[in-house]
Amino acid sequence: MNREAKIQHAVRHFRLPRYQELPTVELYLDQTTELLNEHLAILGDVKITSSMISNYVKHQLIRRPVKKRYGADQLAELFFIAVAKNVMPLSDLKVALKMQRASYATATAYDYFAEELENVLAYVFGLKARLATVGAEQGEYKRMLRNIIKAVAYKIYVDAYFKVKNAEEK
Repeated sequence: MNREAKIQHAVRHFRLPRYQELPTVELYLDQTTELLNEHLAILGDVKITSSMISNYVKHQLIRRPVKKRYGADQLAELFFIAVAKNVMPLSDLKVALKMQRASYATATAYDYFAEELENVLAYVFGLKARLATVGAEQGEYKRMLRNIIKAVAYKIYVDAYFKVKNAEEK
């Protein structure tokens, strides 16, 4: 397998669960961390820890858990945070989440995010020639979100490239 095929292999079948596929039962912190990392593992350094989640609650990026359990809205926002934290400071993440909450219901915003992440990753990794238009409306929030996702996707690509290259040189 050539280098490009090895790099593409990482994201060829990447898919985030859609909002309606998130657990209907609220999860404890360790279960939340495990679910997020299981779905994001293929992206390399896109990881989240229990202490990170607790920190996001402390800094009011997400709602406090109810009886130490996290629901679908919190999971959806944590998926976004786990991906975007690699290219944005917490203060900007907080503003982005505030914009999202003012613009769309969490389910709608999350599904758009998941679809756009898959779209941009496939493009950046050379699995498709053009970016698809995702969603019916295109406004400031969606443009900002696409640019965050592009920044993340390019970082993931560069990390994957050098991981493969370094493995070849050993």
